[in-house]
Amino acid sequence: MFIEKADLGSVLYDYQIDQITDGNDDLVAQACNSAIEEAKSYLTPNINDKKWLDGRLLYDVETIFSKTGNDRHSLIVQHCATMAKWYVAELCNADFIYEKAKERYDRAVDWFTKVAKGTINVSTLPQLVRDDTTAGEKQPFEMGSRVKFNHE
Repeated sequence: MFIEKADLGSVLYDYQIDQITDGNDDLVAQACNSAIEEAKSYLTPNINDKKWLDGRLLYDVETIFSKTGNDRHSLIVQHCATMAKWYVAELCNADFIYEKAKERYDRAVDWFTKVAKGTINVSTLPQLVRDDTTAGEKQPFEMGSRVKFNHE
């Protein structure tokens, strides 16, 4: 898995995780999986939407999230851990500052949104190679005129 309970140590103390989840590691795994899926959804291009052909970088999401250990992109891991913290926080009534968790979650989502829109480019992430044969067929916008209307 791309992130695990050990990675949450940078955003939550172990005693907080255990107190919130009652030691149920399945809840932590579910929060980590949810964070990974949410992060993937921001970075995965919609190939049916022409706006993705506007020249922005397209990241190889499967390669990014298949890495393990020190090969993982540290900023992506940190943001995913922050998002997983938010999913764990939904169960919380422990020694926890809700507003700070919400603020950091919002910042992580905003960062992923900016990367997906091309406002921020992460040069160290693997990118998809555009296929030049299909790139010429699809354009981010079309020009032309309507067919003439006839009263028949």
